[in-house]
Amino acid sequence: MSVKSDAWIEEMAVKHKMIEPFEKSQVSSGVISFGVSSYGYDLRLADEFRIFKGKPDMILDPKKITDDLFEEYKGKACIIPANSYILGRSLEYFRIPRNVIAITSGKSTYARCGILVNVTPLEPEWEGYITISIANLAPVPVKVYASEGLAQVIFLESNENCRVSYADKKGKYQAQKFITTARIRK
Repeated sequence: MSVKSDAWIEEMAVKHKMIEPFEKSQVSSGVISFGVSSYGYDLRLADEFRIFKGKPDMILDPKKITDDLFEEYKGKACIIPANSYILGRSLEYFRIPRNVIAITSGKSTYARCGILVNVTPLEPEWEGYITISIANLAPVPVKVYASEGLAQVIFLESNENCRVSYADKKGKYQAQKFITTARIRK
């Protein structure tokens, strides 16, 4: 298994539509950086958000998440309440090859403000917009920006294909187009 370089990422994005839209250079002037980096890709946050609006005394159960626990919001930025979280999605649509796994983690610019982006694996042959949990660990509200960098994706390529891909399993988050809350198969 090897970490992939910027040249490999660009080739895969252009030839195989692995990342759309694709920014082939690192954009950083006046924004939180996004685009190709040395060994990864800094994805952008779309302008669609779901702000958690639960009550302090409630118990959040991943088997019983409902859309009414979130307020939908669309805008150029989103304020995350202190000690709370939101759901967002990537601006980019990803198509992961069968012999690749990708790992998404938060950017240090946001981490320095108390923002924690959930580490998310992108399994072989998964595709879609990434639904991202963005937690504010700070005791004050924090702003996140749409169309700017939020997380870095690192691509790891294997010498051989996996036996069972996410597409083979008919994964429940396959080809998601919108922010998707937790789902449990019955």
